Amino acid sequence: MSEIPARATESEDPSDGVRADAAGIAAADTGPGEASPGDAMWQSSPPGSIYDYIKVASFSIGPDGLVDQWSLRAEQLLGIPAERAVGTDPIEAFIDPDLRERGQRKMAEILDGREWTGVVPFRTPDTGTERGQRALAEVYVMPTRTEDGEKAAVCIVVDVRTLRSIETDLAASQAIFGQSPFGFLLIDPDLRVRRANQRFASVFGGTPDDHRGKGVHDYLPRAEADRVTATLRRVLETGDSITDMHVTGFVPGTDERRHWSVNLYRVHSGSGRPIGVAWLGTDVTARRAAAREAAAARRNLALLNEAGARIGNSLDLETTARQLLDVVVPGFCDLATVDLYQGLLAGDETPPGLADGSAELRRVAFSSAVSDAPFHGTGERVQLGAVHHYPFNSPCADALRTARPRTVPAEDGGLVQSTLAVPMVAHDTVVGLAQFARTKGSEPFGDRDRNLAVELAARAAVCIDNGRLYRREHERALILQRSLLPPGDPEASGLDIACRYLPGNAATGRPSEVGGDWFDVIELPGHRTALVVGDVMGRGLRAAVAMGELRTAVRTLAQLDLEPAEVLSQLDEIARGLGAPGGVQQATRAARRPREADLSEVYLATCVYAVYDSVTRRCTFANAGHLPPVLVEPGEPALMLDVPPGMPLGVGGEPFEEVEVELPEGALLALYTDGLVESRDHPLDEGLQAFVGALTDPARPLEDVCDHVLNTLDSHHGEDDIALLMARVQGLPADSVGDWTLPREPRSVGRAREYARAQLLGWDLEPLVDTTELLVSELVTNALRYGEGEIRLRLLLDRTLVCEVWDSGLVQPRRRRARDTDEGGRGLQLVGLLSAAWGSRRTPRGKTVWFELPLPGGDTTLTDPAEALLSLF
Repeated sequence: MSEIPARATESEDPSDGVRADAAGIAAADTGPGEASPGDAMWQSSPPGSIYDYIKVASFSIGPDGLVDQWSLRAEQLLGIPAERAVGTDPIEAFIDPDLRERGQRKMAEILDGREWTGVVPFRTPDTGTERGQRALAEVYVMPTRTEDGEKAAVCIVVDVRTLRSIETDLAASQAIFGQSPFGFLLIDPDLRVRRANQRFASVFGGTPDDHRGKGVHDYLPRAEADRVTATLRRVLETGDSITDMHVTGFVPGTDERRHWSVNLYRVHSGSGRPIGVAWLGTDVTARRAAAREAAAARRNLALLNEAGARIGNSLDLETTARQLLDVVVPGFCDLATVDLYQGLLAGDETPPGLADGSAELRRVAFSSAVSDAPFHGTGERVQLGAVHHYPFNSPCADALRTARPRTVPAEDGGLVQSTLAVPMVAHDTVVGLAQFARTKGSEPFGDRDRNLAVELAARAAVCIDNGRLYRREHERALILQRSLLPPGDPEASGLDIACRYLPGNAATGRPSEVGGDWFDVIELPGHRTALVVGDVMGRGLRAAVAMGELRTAVRTLAQLDLEPAEVLSQLDEIARGLGAPGGVQQATRAARRPREADLSEVYLATCVYAVYDSVTRRCTFANAGHLPPVLVEPGEPALMLDVPPGMPLGVGGEPFEEVEVELPEGALLALYTDGLVESRDHPLDEGLQAFVGALTDPARPLEDVCDHVLNTLDSHHGEDDIALLMARVQGLPADSVGDWTLPREPRSVGRAREYARAQLLGWDLEPLVDTTELLVSELVTNALRYGEGEIRLRLLLDRTLVCEVWDSGLVQPRRRRARDTDEGGRGLQLVGLLSAAWGSRRTPRGKTVWFELPLPGGDTTLTDPAEALLSLF
């Protein structure tokens, strides 16, 4: 038994006395002037104590069974000051009345020299304001003797609630270290492992005790260990916790790189003093792999979405190829090229398809995120735009031949480490080859990358094939449209003609559907000319075909020499018939029926039709919903002619009006379509004013005027076709016209021959005298026999010689084949044999029969009248 001191300790913390005693012992072991190791240890890093966690108090009992010493801890635990406790009976002060008798017996045994340990319920004494509280205390009673040899006792009291809490915490700590599925380490202030759990040991080998004293460098690569060590030191110094720190390393016995998510926090003693760092690690290798997979899937999906938005916006083949590379570089690869079959680019009907892979290709696109020069990792260097082919045994040729992606081996010492050669397949047809390459330092292509590359190449291939088909149809429609327009530079009597036609987007270079714009210059009898400009609404092959049908109809109706208004009326019927299955008659019947659901197509067109007479310089206009003609007279500003705009062709039900205008010599007439004066950026009124303002110098050559107009106006928008027809008036001179009136009498036939002979001799056309006299005689004779009223004879000299015979009769001459026994009926046959052309037309006051002869010295040879007469028999 140890002796207790005669007086109560002055220390508030029981451990302080222990530390003081240890310090004293250490001081006794050292000489004067020497530093004590114990002092240094306690002063620099005082260790923790059990008293930091539990509530312990002490007091002593004298021989009389009364308290004779009372510690400060007892005051704190029991709430009774020393002046009240000293001299009191502890049984009477702290034990309930019903337990006091038993307590007295135990006290007697203790004072008799027996130790005792047990749990004692006690009650703190009442105060002036509060009642005493019931509690449990674990009491350790140890017998002692006083200085006089009398029996006494020392009592150590521990709060049971604190002990139970410590037991629970210890059990939880054991559970964490022994049962936690996560790696758990307790690292001391020297950054050494103080304790490890079984989970950590199962990963890095051995038992938990084998890891004590090890450092971070024993588990991680040097660079990673240095980083983690700095982090541990920072946590120990600052107390700031670290959450989800990523740590990479290897486990013993494998080369597999592992990833952990580590949480670090500083651990403190019961008094709040840091005693180390807790390490809680979770293996996230699988999670990071799944995250990489998910990130790759999201990246691929985003790449496909971007490809869907950016690829295919243009129908140009090379532009589509460049759009593919804009999507994949640098998001998918570092370098990429696209090669298309040369035959496909040249417009061949049948692409090479699954050929042997050695056909000629052209490199149409290249993109690089690391260099501006083509890379060498896929064979010989090929410049952009060059035509080349791959060797038969090369991976690229094999990809083209089999329509399957192939991996191209990288060259030693080159920039590229991984290359995919992906055939561009659309509708089971290979149109080209795309190559995707990644440089050294990038992740090599995997199976997912291969599938993505095939999908991207297929999308671009479909767009390229669509562009190829569209370009083919566009070229066909354009060829059809151009074939329906007047070939070369049109010529007309009394007019200087210049024209321009620009298909939609011809100026911008972007492929577009052709439109239905057209113009025409039609020579009519009597040195007259029909000028036509029209526009079929809509675009594409349908509009071009409708335009061709209407143009053919206009030329046919013009040869009938109908009035302009009547020509448009007939065209209106024809346009209505174009959209009806049964033609014009079916469309007419449908118009009379009540309106129902009409599934037939509707063809609408605008047209302006003008007939110019070079003898009188008068021009008759009729308009079907088209823009007004523009006239520029010499010395005057340009103006738009007031021609009543009728309804467009195909609407029907409305008549068309005519306007006759006399054109002065040198005047300029312009007919055009709306593509010249209207676009999205320029409204129609603004465009018309700009067009009128551009015709400021009509005296310039017509070709220059046309170019000036197209350069001045916004004619490069490419939204619609543009047709421009310009004519400068050059009327026949008076000395090129012979005009006579003959009475209805037989002598007029001879007089007509005399007039014709004299006029031709005056024009120095003696080779035509005999033929002209013969044909004039036939026509005047027919006018006398079958016509009515006065007879008018007119000779016109221009590029050809035209003879006209007028009368008031309405009956048109009809050519017939005379039998061998007939005495007559051969006059019109003779006219047809000797003339280049002949015909008849109605006039407001009768009819006109005419014939045309080529001038001497031309390509056409004259027919001998004698041979022509003999051929009739």
